[in-house]
Amino acid sequence: MSEEAVVARKGPFAFEVTEGKTYYWCACGRSKNQPVCDGSHQGTGIDPLPFTAEKTETVYLCGCKQSANKPYCDGSHQSL
Repeated sequence: MSEEAVVARKGPFAFEVTEGKTYYWCACGRSKNQPVCDGSHQGTGIDPLPFTAEKTETVYLCGCKQSANKPYCDGSHQSL
């Protein structure tokens, strides 16, 4: 049985990524190392979402865990 994701923040996390590097976005909302996974999802049935940076830049990752464009923020937090 899968638990529901918790809202880590009602807004995006500005996050620096490096081209070609793979990151693991926290999908459960429980990580103490937001917006990336720290293993806190264990037992929740929610796995982190891996993504690879296309270029070195600042990206805005979803903090509310409700985005339709995960791991990126799509403004879903505005309706919470």
